[in-house]
This record gives sequence, C-alpha cells and structure tokens, in this order.
Amino acid sequence: MRAITFVQNESYILCMNIFFTPHIEGNLINLTEEESGHCHRVLRMKNGDKILITNGAGSMAEARIVQSHAKSTVVEILESKQIERPHPYYLHMAVAPTKNIDRFEWFVEKACEIGIDELTPILTEHSERKILKAERIQNILVSAMKQSQSAWLPVLNPLTGYSDFMKKPLTSDSKLIAHCIESEKWKVKDIYAPRQTVTILIGPEGDFSPKEVKQALEQGFREITLGDARLRTETAAVVACHSISFLNF
Repeated sequence: MRAITFVQNESYILCMNIFFTPHIEGNLINLTEEESGHCHRVLRMKNGDKILITNGAGSMAEARIVQSHAKSTVVEILESKQIERPHPYYLHMAVAPTKNIDRFEWFVEKACEIGIDELTPILTEHSERKILKAERIQNILVSAMKQSQSAWLPVLNPLTGYSDFMKKPLTSDSKLIAHCIESEKWKVKDIYAPRQTVTILIGPEGDFSPKEVKQALEQGFREITLGDARLRTETAAVVACHSISFLNF
C-alpha cells in the first residue's frame, strides 16, 4: 500500500502507509482490529515506525507506532491537518447492484479511485440482486480510499428502493438518469457544468422500466447517453464517474 506524508508546502511525497480510523481525537489512538492486523502481521511494522491515519472526513495525521499489536496497535499523533476534498464537484451515484456481485464491487473500487462522494445502491423493478453486504462494500471503499491516497471516504447509503429514493430531497445542481429506452437524450458534456453537484442514476442489467424513467423525469432528472454502445451496468457507472471527473479536470 502506497501512502503520502506532509511537507512544508503541503504537497505530498510517497513514503508512508495510510490507515483508517473513524475517530482521530487525543494524542494516542487505537487502530481498529482489522487495521492493527494489517499493520502488525502483513506489513510487520514495529514500534517507532511512522504511519499516516485518516478518519475519512478530511483529517490526515502523521503518527508514530508506540505499541504494535495484531489486535490493538497504539499510535501517537505527531501532526494533524485537514485536507480539502480532492475534486471541486460532489458526485452522488445511485446504482442498481449487479447479479454478479464481483462486477458491482469492481465498480465501487474504481469509482472511489476516480472520485465519488456518495453511493446509494438502489433496488429497481428489474433488479436481480436484492441483498447487499454493506460491511463488505464499506471495506472496499476504505481500501480504495487508502490506495488513492485520499482523506475522504465516500458516504455509503443503505440499499434503497427506487420509489423511496425518488422521495428523498436531492439538492444536486444536476440530476441525470442513464437508460437504454429509445428517447431523446443529452450528452453529459452538454448539460453538466464543472463544479456542480450531480446525482446520476444507473439501472440494473434489465435497465430501468419505462415507469421508473417517467418517475425520474417527474422529479427533475434529465436523460443522458453514455455512448453508442450498450454498456454493462458496472461499465456505465464507471463511464459516468469518469465523465464527471474529466469535465472537472
């Protein structure tokens, strides 16, 4: 696992491992059992070694290991800083999990690396997967956050029914839905302005139903195309993420 550290001008260099802990308070921090095991058993780090820890909410701290243990590694905080979000937009992806869970998990990893701020798995009329292990998805997000050297962990919402999702108050500047039903659609670059907050809906393998598309349009969503090819759910979701990232580059 690669990582980053602080320098005088607040840029970074690759040198230390990043670990996740939900809370960074006080001078001494106990890493979680999972992170302690990775630190002690896998990386074989010892007392005196320096690491970085993040709470996933923008806080990044340089720390020194004072007690290396497989179940409860204790570190001393040396320096802590608040890191700005790595991109100037806010992207909320609402995606129907795929029947093959490996494909959905691949999307989650890549979306976190590309840049996503919030993820809502949605349950639609044509969804074939109706159960999702939230803890596993959360672990994938944490791992991808550390791999991409970020201090911001995307928000993971519970698996939500489509109708219930439509009832939620969304304050996004842009609300977009991608589907394969024949209709007039926009290219993302033609209706999305950089730095906007945006929510994008991606349906299951069987696509959204006409009723669901109509419901989205009534809630202010706009229909988009992600290209001429018919894409798998996870591919379409990654393309959507990259499109927003590219337009903000």
